[in-house]
Amino acid sequence: MAAATTLHHRRRSILQLALLLLAASPAAMLATGGACESEEFPAGRSYATCADLPTLGASLHWTYDAAASSLSLAFAAKPPGAIGAGWVAWGVNPTGDGMKGAQTLLAFKSSGAYVVNTYNLTGYRPLSAASTPITFEATELAADEGAHGKVRLYGTLQLPKGMEAVNHIWQVGSTVANGVPAKHAFAQENLEAKGSLVLTGAGATEAAPAPVFISHDYLD
Repeated sequence: MAAATTLHHRRRSILQLALLLLAASPAAMLATGGACESEEFPAGRSYATCADLPTLGASLHWTYDAAASSLSLAFAAKPPGAIGAGWVAWGVNPTGDGMKGAQTLLAFKSSGAYVVNTYNLTGYRPLSAASTPITFEATELAADEGAHGKVRLYGTLQLPKGMEAVNHIWQVGSTVANGVPAKHAFAQENLEAKGSLVLTGAGATEAAPAPVFISHDYLD
């Protein structure tokens, strides 16, 4: 009986030690330290509000000037695959709550430097290498690499007067081929990468209902 009790205590001690080692590992610290407030931007870039988006490990940082209807933003996410090989995108949809109709900013690396294209996603078709015009005036477009393989996309959008909330979408992709962003994955977290963003006040972001998957769609 005493031997069994000793063995039980020994096993419990080993389990406790294993849990302590796991909690101290870099992976565990990264998982618990990824809130949007910890994102460190280059000098001259700061934002009044940030939110951890509900999918893709993404975050959005923004300042909204209601008087000027100007939205200054930074979107951060880690593309899947090799660092520097993929793309990230964020956009506003003035006509719906999904990808179709979204006025989108998309960042990827081209010839060793990041570029930001604009795309008006009018349908489910492959993107082009060149930007397409979008509804909102977009200025100060830029992108860089943050910690842990994140790509950070910056820009300022001129929104309609009186806008207090928007439907927004975000996405990541693993590949850019010949200057053209390839389609993203269709995992559940990709399909659910959309929501409603309150621009003023606390800046709450709510997830939109999950879309119905259609196998031939290029974007969800």
